[in-house]
Amino acid sequence: MRGHNIGTAICYEVAYPDTTRKNAIDTDFLLTVSNDAWFGTSAGPLQHLQMVQMRALENGRWFIRATNTGVTAIINHKGRIVKRAPQFERTVLRGEIQARVGNTPFMLMGNYPILIIIALLLLLSYFGKGLTTLRRRG
Repeated sequence: MRGHNIGTAICYEVAYPDTTRKNAIDTDFLLTVSNDAWFGTSAGPLQHLQMVQMRALENGRWFIRATNTGVTAIINHKGRIVKRAPQFERTVLRGEIQARVGNTPFMLMGNYPILIIIALLLLLSYFGKGLTTLRRRG
């Protein structure tokens, strides 16, 4: 880890894209540690893992995910699981990761592009409805 900048997220922080985006700035890879025991045997740990996969893809960074009973994994910058430990089993997961630098479009702009598209669609919907009403009256 020497000479590398690590972005970290604790437990459910990976559920928030903007929080992870801010943590990823000027980092080489990301790390999350989570207590997934409260999920039990539900689909929760797998959903939590999918969130981490999405954050890795959005930020173009490798992610190391360490959990107590959930899914411990190494995820590459494309969101693909490279290595994974079995659930509910005490083990050590070893692997190699790649340091990555630079910014993805999501890191630069965050959610603003989608928010702008939503606002434009709402405006078009509003004005479109107004034109339809005028046509019915006329």
